[in-house]
Amino acid sequence: MLPAIFGLSGLTLTADERAFFKDADPAGYILFGRNVESRAQVRALTDDLRALHGRDRLLISIDQEGGRVARMKPPVWAAYPAGEAFDRLYDIAPASAIEAARANAEALGMDLAEAGVTVDCLPLLDVRQPGAHDVIGDRALGAEPQRVAALGRATLDGLARAGVAGVIKHMPGHGRAMADSHKELPTVTAGEDELERDLAPFRTLAGSAMAMTGHVRYTAWDAQSPATLSAFVVGEVIRRRIGFDGLLLTDDLDMQALDGTVPERAVRAQAAGCDIALNCWAKMPDMIGIAEGLAPMSARTAARLDRALADTAPSVGLNAAAQADLFARRDALLALA
Repeated sequence: MLPAIFGLSGLTLTADERAFFKDADPAGYILFGRNVESRAQVRALTDDLRALHGRDRLLISIDQEGGRVARMKPPVWAAYPAGEAFDRLYDIAPASAIEAARANAEALGMDLAEAGVTVDCLPLLDVRQPGAHDVIGDRALGAEPQRVAALGRATLDGLARAGVAGVIKHMPGHGRAMADSHKELPTVTAGEDELERDLAPFRTLAGSAMAMTGHVRYTAWDAQSPATLSAFVVGEVIRRRIGFDGLLLTDDLDMQALDGTVPERAVRAQAAGCDIALNCWAKMPDMIGIAEGLAPMSARTAARLDRALADTAPSVGLNAAAQADLFARRDALLALA
């Protein structure tokens, strides 16, 4: 199996994609707005991917956070709030905020499970910092590490109740970045003592099955390379200091924070210790280059992938009444703030 996650170009697989994916056998896929149109269409697409590989537990992921980051949108799917909504409620009622986050994530997970999506790139454990770039902004679950961890755990629990695995991100913390890593490389100059604050939520949830790196350079740890491409950050900070031993995905390798070609970035990320190279944009030359450049999946990565997907399962349909109850519970709690 190829240790990569690839994007798709459209609403159905093209003949070239079908042939390439069958041969390359990637670990999984990620869906974007260009891949979703209707409930039946998305489920047909994800079923097609499972049939192509003969794997019922296939990693099919999406960025469905709520707020401004949502690939499955109204009017077909419900709108979900950004992380900031739960942060505001936590100010006055922490237990209610945790329950609201859990109910919200379970309802969201039900939409994903009906669509055949098994993995959501959520929750963000980035600790919000005053004055930082708003690329994180209202997506964050708060500015206090314990709060972020509590709401993050509730989100993971809610998704799991729906049969969907979550991905904690952006390890080891994107909250201080003064630039958008989609467009340029952010450099964080905070010292190691300050960075302990950023690590804290990830350390609390270090037993999570999956995590995603951030394309951020931390001069206290590696003055040259961003976390995704840094053997020190991956090996020493993420694996040892945080204690994360789950499946480590890169953020999208097409982002402008990184230099070199996309296949070169994938090879460097693997060399740094990342388990899975994430390439979102379905550009066939880049995907072919990644397939040619990466070493085969290691036994350790394969075991981590199996653990990450162990409790995932597409649903046989949407229990609309149960989802409506979750919406009602969430909204009543959020109304307190």
